[in-house]
Amino acid sequence: MATFKHISSKNADYGAAEQYLTFEHDEFTMKPTLDGNGRLVPRDGYRISSLNCGGEDFAIACMRSNLKYGKNQKREDVKSHHYIISFDPRDASDNGLTVDRAQVLGEQFCKEHFPGHQALVCTHPDGHNHSGNIHVHIVINSLRIAEVPLLPYMERPADTREGCKHRCTDAAMEYFKAEVMEMCHRENLYQIDLLNGSKNRITEREYWAKRKGQAALDKENASQAATGEPPKQTKFETDKEKLRRTIRAALSSAVSFEDFSGKLLQQGVTVKESRGRLSYLTPDRTKPSLPGNWVMILTVPPYWKHSP
Repeated sequence: MATFKHISSKNADYGAAEQYLTFEHDEFTMKPTLDGNGRLVPRDGYRISSLNCGGEDFAIACMRSNLKYGKNQKREDVKSHHYIISFDPRDASDNGLTVDRAQVLGEQFCKEHFPGHQALVCTHPDGHNHSGNIHVHIVINSLRIAEVPLLPYMERPADTREGCKHRCTDAAMEYFKAEVMEMCHRENLYQIDLLNGSKNRITEREYWAKRKGQAALDKENASQAATGEPPKQTKFETDKEKLRRTIRAALSSAVSFEDFSGKLLQQGVTVKESRGRLSYLTPDRTKPSLPGNWVMILTVPPYWKHSP
């Protein structure tokens, strides 16, 4: 399944983006990986190209343009936008996707959807934890250096003008996702519905919490195995995963809101209903009046009849 992601950056060091793309970084801390001599370790097998930089280094070209138009001079300004297209790991074996082919697709996508922007397009042959998914990074200077046609995702006249900045709106993301789906369909690559999302969608923070927790658990289990002690647990679960599992178990047999809340209360979870939405308070929380303590929201099933 191909996925599409966006990250905006206020970092004025455009060279940092190229360094990340071309050198190994720790996937947890995002710090550069150094060899025994303290030198950066180059990534293997990547492809990289720059667009609209006039033969100059990407960082120099971006800074020169920013000075010319008097943009991106403040700390709070978004200096660049980072888009990532990640392809399904099966595309390499089943559909003939190569790093070179993905790089060509990334360059075409960039030229078509981000015209007039200085850009880096870089394809990596592997994802986190050696997942095998080829993925393309597209980093653009937020400043536009040329007048461009009005594209479907653009909403204002300034979105086409030279010297103005790119805006990644909700409408733009919906359009880009649809375009990624169309690209994968056209290229006979695996695809899911990016517009409707997944029932099991998790946040970036939870994703990394799970990765770090699993790494720590694996290390602990390895230490125990060395002493002949069997592991008590092999799969790490975040608090939200445990909560979702508890909620699904209660939903599977509940016939009303009162029944549902009662089953959760037996597990130490308090449920609150407001305007047809449910939020949950886990046992480790002590201040239910704070919105941040209500950690998950679910729509009330329409067939439940209950008092407000």
